[in-house]
Amino acid sequence: MLRNGAGGGGGHTWMLWCSTRSRLTWLSFALFVLLVCFPLIAHYYLTTLDEADEAGKRIFGPRAGGELCEVKHVLDLCRIRESVSEELLQLEAKRQELNSEIARLNLKIEACKKSIENAKQDLLQLKNVISQTEHSYKELVAQNQPKLSLPIRLLPERDDGGLPPPRAARACRLHNCFDYARCPLTSGFPVYVYDSDQAGWGGALDPLVKQAFQAAARASVYVTENADIACLYVVLVGELREPPELRPAQLERRLQALPHWRSDGRNHVLVSLARRSHTQNLLYNVSTGRAMVAQSTFYAAQFRPGFDLVLSPLVHAMAEPNFLEIPPQVPVKRKYLFSFQGEKLESLRSSLQEARSFEEEVEGGPPADYDDRIIATLKAVQDSRLDPVLVDFTCRNPPRPSLPTEWALCGAREDRLELLRLSTFALIIAPGDPRLLVSAGGATRLFEALEAGAVPVVLGEQVQLPFQDVLQWNEAALLLPKPRVAEVHFLLRSVSDGDLLAMRRQGRFLWETYFSTADSLFSTLLAAVRTRIQIPAAPIREEAAAEIPHRSGKAAGTDPNLADNGDLDLGPVETEPPYASPRYLRNFTLTVTDVYRSWNAAPGPFHLFPHTPFDPVLPSEAKFLGSGTGFRPIGGGAGGSGKEFQAALGGNVPREQFTVVMLTYEREEVLMNSLERLNGLPYLNKVLVVWNSPKLPSEDLLWPDIGVPIMVVRTEKNSLNNRFLPWAEIETEAVLSIDDDAHLRHDEIMFGFRVWREARDRIVGFPGRYHAWDLPHQSWLYNSNYSCELSMVLTGAAFFHKYYAYLYSYVMPQAIRDMVDEYINCEDIAMNFLVSHITRKPPIKVTSRWTFRCPGCPQALSHDDSHFHERHKCINFFVKVYGYMPLLYTQFRVDSVLFKTRLPHDKTKCFKFI
Repeated sequence: MLRNGAGGGGGHTWMLWCSTRSRLTWLSFALFVLLVCFPLIAHYYLTTLDEADEAGKRIFGPRAGGELCEVKHVLDLCRIRESVSEELLQLEAKRQELNSEIARLNLKIEACKKSIENAKQDLLQLKNVISQTEHSYKELVAQNQPKLSLPIRLLPERDDGGLPPPRAARACRLHNCFDYARCPLTSGFPVYVYDSDQAGWGGALDPLVKQAFQAAARASVYVTENADIACLYVVLVGELREPPELRPAQLERRLQALPHWRSDGRNHVLVSLARRSHTQNLLYNVSTGRAMVAQSTFYAAQFRPGFDLVLSPLVHAMAEPNFLEIPPQVPVKRKYLFSFQGEKLESLRSSLQEARSFEEEVEGGPPADYDDRIIATLKAVQDSRLDPVLVDFTCRNPPRPSLPTEWALCGAREDRLELLRLSTFALIIAPGDPRLLVSAGGATRLFEALEAGAVPVVLGEQVQLPFQDVLQWNEAALLLPKPRVAEVHFLLRSVSDGDLLAMRRQGRFLWETYFSTADSLFSTLLAAVRTRIQIPAAPIREEAAAEIPHRSGKAAGTDPNLADNGDLDLGPVETEPPYASPRYLRNFTLTVTDVYRSWNAAPGPFHLFPHTPFDPVLPSEAKFLGSGTGFRPIGGGAGGSGKEFQAALGGNVPREQFTVVMLTYEREEVLMNSLERLNGLPYLNKVLVVWNSPKLPSEDLLWPDIGVPIMVVRTEKNSLNNRFLPWAEIETEAVLSIDDDAHLRHDEIMFGFRVWREARDRIVGFPGRYHAWDLPHQSWLYNSNYSCELSMVLTGAAFFHKYYAYLYSYVMPQAIRDMVDEYINCEDIAMNFLVSHITRKPPIKVTSRWTFRCPGCPQALSHDDSHFHERHKCINFFVKVYGYMPLLYTQFRVDSVLFKTRLPHDKTKCFKFI
């Protein structure tokens, strides 16, 4: 029973455990369903609340599976989900609206900032304009001198009968023998040239000399046919074909019979030209009254210093000299150290004795016979063979000298020139007669030495050289007294190569400019008289332009890549009116104070230029103490960094602008783009487009409006020389020569302009090139590779002074311009040659830019291989014309001040990107 009981108790316990376990299992299952399955189901339905069927009914309706959303709290959750979704949609819409408003406000802020910046710039420009206007007004009020220009021409109306008579013919000087009343300073220096046939002895003149003289007179700008207004009267009295049979009294009567002789020959110049080494001193012992005498032979008793003129013999009567036949100036040292050929005939010993007697009377003692000493010394130098020299005192067939103690010329002219081409120095021995100041033979030796490039060595004490009162002969020749003959050899050996070449170059300049042709000799004669009486030269002519009409009005855009200058302005834009450079401010001072430079440096005294790059510069304090007219110092004189720097030009010269000259040929689209890039460029006066094409621009072509005048100039022919014509429309000293496909930023142009203002006599530009020596062929090459030194700056993007346009077009040898036309190339090389020849300085390169072509422009001619071959030929041809290589190397370029300097936060750089 107990077991049963016990067993019964155990079964109950087991059943109780089973029932408990069963409840726990169901409870666990219920918890599993509640905690796991229900959330999953709820999540599923909640995620599909926003879905709708194709009929637009909500998802809680009858579904395809037959399930119904009948649970109450699920419906509540659905409603909550719906409400939250709607609020989220509203918030998103409001967020997007606020974002749009923020974007609009940001745009408005940027526009306001830009407007403020523009207003600040406008205010700054207005302040600059007001300041400059006030400055200009003060300058006008304080100005105490008239504005000079070309003078009004005044002509003589009467003869001055009140000239004091000179005490003797030898006492004639300008103040007592020249009638200044007939030559007012503003008369223009009119000259009347007598017709030789009407003068009475035209038939006796050498026909070549007469023809050359008349041709030179016709070409002169001073010659007039109206004798009543003439300042000067020129009479050709020689060279005669045969020795004159007329006595002095007969010659005097012929002179007095001249229509405008006025009893005493005042303001007359009697010209006797000599082409032969032996000539007559035609006017010796002839009373010439108050007339000047111009010839190549003078006695001391005949010559009137400061009044008469010593001429060079007219060797080339008609033909122009061929510059290619002139020997080159290098090598510096030639075969012979010096040479001399001539003979002093024994028959002239009596004249030496006469000379001694004359000198004893004048000086009170007997002279030494230096000619014999010279012969002995020079022969000793030749015999010593220390240096190769050639001296010959015996001529095979010497011509008979017409003057006593004159050294006879040996051989033909060509033979003499051949010897001189082999000589470093050429000895010229003055006549032994102290009464003879200059002879035709000595002048011929001097002329031939200069022509052949042999440096003249003149042995003589009182030698009068041609135009000695204006020409500095010591720069082209050695002038030694005869007692120094024993030291001549030592002296000539001590001359350095640099000095020797400088003298040879100066001698060639004198020969080319004053003596080489009849035209140059006649012009020099007139210039010498005009300089003495202080009348300015005639203004050099300018090229008149035929303007092509064109339509303007196209709004020019501004390329930000070209005009972006950071936070700085480059200068006044649209507020500075066109300002032409003052012209002819040095009308009379050039003639009175600048005689030395004008006569002894190219191009000579024959033209009056409106301005030159060599005009004097005032010291810095002068612009603040009484001479500040036109100056615009930076910061009013206090200086400053970028902000103050851009507001004024500063520098050492008054304010100015520049002119762009752009050459173009049938590239209208490229041209229009280039012109648009100039829009807003400060200090731009005008743009001159040189239209080199025979076809006129399209009638429907609309030219851009860039804020300054654009003038289109028509040319007579397609020539690259047209780039450098001195067009009358160029009113500024500064010229920016630029190709129609050049691509330069505004800040680069402005930097180049500021640099040029400090180096006005140089070419200042961007693309550098150099001349290289070809060792195998012993010649020059043109090279455009990147190099650490350069010698040229291409004028396709460069500043130069208008003065050089005059020289290029009217003074530079015509052979160079002809070659430019032949090759349609090399005009930029020719301009570099010219400027380096005049200044003996290299060009100046600015910035690191080596090329300036615009991307996408049509291919230029310079990409052709033949372009470089032609430029090689040009360089070597130009060297032959000049006689030497004028280009000089330079190894530096110019960059902006404060470019890499660390500046305080309140300072700015002068040019941000240069």
